[in-house]
Amino acid sequence: MRQIRIPAQGEMIVEQAQKPTAGAGEVLLKIMYVGFCGSDLNTFLGRNLMAKEQVIPGHEIGAVIESVGAGVPEFLTPGLTVTVNPYTNCGHCAACRSGHSNACEFNETLGVQRDGAMRDYMVLPWQKVIPAQGISPRDCALIEPMSVGFHAVSRADVTDSDTVLVFGCGMIGVGAIVRASLRGATVIAVDLDNDKLALARRLGATYTINSKEQDLHATLMELTSDLGPTVVVEAVGSVPTYQAAIDEVAFSGRVVCIGYSKNDVTFHTGLFVKKELNIRGSRNAMPSDFEAVIRYLQRGTCPKDELISAIVKPESALAAMQNWVAAPGKVFRILVDFS
Repeated sequence: MRQIRIPAQGEMIVEQAQKPTAGAGEVLLKIMYVGFCGSDLNTFLGRNLMAKEQVIPGHEIGAVIESVGAGVPEFLTPGLTVTVNPYTNCGHCAACRSGHSNACEFNETLGVQRDGAMRDYMVLPWQKVIPAQGISPRDCALIEPMSVGFHAVSRADVTDSDTVLVFGCGMIGVGAIVRASLRGATVIAVDLDNDKLALARRLGATYTINSKEQDLHATLMELTSDLGPTVVVEAVGSVPTYQAAIDEVAFSGRVVCIGYSKNDVTFHTGLFVKKELNIRGSRNAMPSDFEAVIRYLQRGTCPKDELISAIVKPESALAAMQNWVAAPGKVFRILVDFS
């Protein structure tokens, strides 16, 4: 079978490997589509310090069950279209003991700390396989990144009385926009790209701001009657957006941080106290977030084609990644087609 590997910075190869078989409690998946995400891009660029050496990337998965081993529940049958929960959890750390398995201290994500799904076949414990009835294998590859944005909105306890500002209209930010809109909130999307902002409106954003062309603070004051947004979701991971999240959130508001900043972020901590802020991290997603995304996609209202920037065969994956490096702001998701 084919598999994609990142052997060194700026390199990506397609190699041959032996097809695995499912043991007891395991499921053999025929991989159909896998999405390249920001962590894969950073691994390719040599910036992902969490990635193992020479990793097989990929954890955004659309697949079909090929076969199952002994002891696998009957609802997982060959031919079923599925996605995958790509995270591990130890069951013993403080996060796991408190029911937050998504934030396990010792988590290993497919395609980062352990080899991922960019291959024709892979074997996983049945507990990590999630049926996605009525969703195509291609669109199943969109579920995991959207679930990360869904989880951030859950972390913020968003309701229909909130005004939610989302920094960043990539796939994870899009997930937050959709989920906040589904909860009835007023959603303000901020980005530097007008095409992404137009899509954000179609996905549920009430207002959009191009912070390169508009005065962010003045526009927010106008839209919120000088109060500021009650919730800010940071889905970029840059120093300016982290700082703006603290500056712009309303007094007694909530800030939820998804993005990883590559540089230290300096804050005026007086705002933490004066505003009595709730500042929360948001990591990965819970099974309930996957289920919520699946229900959303089953509605058939999501413009899924617009979320996919390109579909390439494994042999063209290197060129697709190089194109992403050249124009990072224009990519939602690149899918690699193993079907």
